[in-house]
Amino acid sequence: MATLSDSTETLIPASLVIRLHHADDVVIARSQLVGGTALPGEGVTVAGLIPPGHKVAVRAIEPGQPVRRYGQIIGFASRPIAAGEHVHTHNLAMGEFQRDYAFCADAKPTRYADAGANATFDGIVRADGRVATRNYIGILTSVNCSATVARAIADHFRRDIHPEVLAAYPNVDGVVALTHGVGCAVDSEGEALALLQRTLGGYAIHPNFAAVLVIGLGCETNQIARLVEKQHLDEMVAAGRLNTYNIQETGGTVKSIARGIELVEGLLAQANEVQREPVPVSHLVVGLQCGGSDGYSGISANPALGAAVDLLVANGGTAILSETPEIYGAEHLLTRRAQRPEVAEKLVARIRWWEEYCARNHASMDNNPSAGNKAGGLTTVLEKSLGGIAKAGHTNLVDVYEYAQPVEAKGLVFMDTPGYDPISATGQVAGGANLICFTTGRGSAYGCAPTPSLKIATNEALWQRQQDDMDLNCGPILAGQKSIEETGAELFQLMLEVASGRRSRSEIHGYGQNEFVPWQIGAIT
Repeated sequence: MATLSDSTETLIPASLVIRLHHADDVVIARSQLVGGTALPGEGVTVAGLIPPGHKVAVRAIEPGQPVRRYGQIIGFASRPIAAGEHVHTHNLAMGEFQRDYAFCADAKPTRYADAGANATFDGIVRADGRVATRNYIGILTSVNCSATVARAIADHFRRDIHPEVLAAYPNVDGVVALTHGVGCAVDSEGEALALLQRTLGGYAIHPNFAAVLVIGLGCETNQIARLVEKQHLDEMVAAGRLNTYNIQETGGTVKSIARGIELVEGLLAQANEVQREPVPVSHLVVGLQCGGSDGYSGISANPALGAAVDLLVANGGTAILSETPEIYGAEHLLTRRAQRPEVAEKLVARIRWWEEYCARNHASMDNNPSAGNKAGGLTTVLEKSLGGIAKAGHTNLVDVYEYAQPVEAKGLVFMDTPGYDPISATGQVAGGANLICFTTGRGSAYGCAPTPSLKIATNEALWQRQQDDMDLNCGPILAGQKSIEETGAELFQLMLEVASGRRSRSEIHGYGQNEFVPWQIGAIT
């Protein structure tokens, strides 16, 4: 069984194309190729125009035959493909094939850093021992109807509008309102409301919040009292770290905004009484994301992030891989790395849930890749998934969680989420992620308050075009100037710096409030 770890780790800069595995039927164009170009080492001449990041066939492929990249099946020829021809949506399609799940077959003992040599970062240690990477006051809403009030309160404390308001509180990163579009007209005993409450509960207890307000309208299905009860938030209320109220009971919009401002003002002094101190990397929980992916994502940024994840796990930290529809077709590579059979069984169960979910909603698991992904060279969800799981490095899969469940295990875990980045990352943060690492090849504008988000560019062209939004350039990997391991070590160090307080590009731009998007499932009536 070929695995992604068999792929080339250091690329040769002189080549016009990138070969990822000796058994592959395609190679990847480093730059735009024109017809008549000979590909040294492949014995193939290009037929037609091949955009950068796209695939070139290195042998003739008959209709119905599988096509391999990374040594794995990425689809099946939908018509005859000649050697040297562009391989993309016009001649490559999805198809059914058996995956060898081989539970735990590739699991290996985790290599931990030597005792006393573990990396550290400067974190904020809360009274209960939890460690934060940021220090915000949060405003959550039980329902969409209270969103305007919540945002008005947060706007009062915005440093870019009213810098004087928080001038005396330099250790407070800000006041953020995380609003959403649901909370009512749902089954009060159903899965949809339970999922929303679990998400809100995870944010309420997140260590990156020094204190939280929860504001409701008053008549919504998602009653605050029940939210507090179901999510066991009573101790937070008793300690004064969670304040709640409803607009209807407070007397309307103006009075509700004034009350919220007053409550936040009363929380600022205590929230400011924090200082950073060195803590073990075991307190770092990193959510792994990729969005706006391209044909280079699985070659540069994703494996570089995977190398950083291996370092994170070796130092006792936790990484959360997610986006279940974007591991579809590659899940067998994760079940083989499962630490225990029951972990692999949990992952397969989530895959089956998604197949049924799509079927009853008349959808397809191959509604991925997006238009931008395809323009960047990705053709099927199988190809996207194989590149996506490279973010997870080579360590064992130690547990599987449902959306927004608290992540308690150390090491590499999986959380079941949709592939849509804001929804996926929202679930990861609700589960406890205090840092997000987000790779992109097409370009992405994203943040995730209260958790800092690092943006990692797959290629030099993106870095040059959108450098103001990117934190790290993985283009040198494609040019053969840096290895995946070197870039992974650089990224790991950057992760520690951002966890220690260095602001990411998305934080500098003020991203993070609008990207709070809880997963909506179930009927709205």
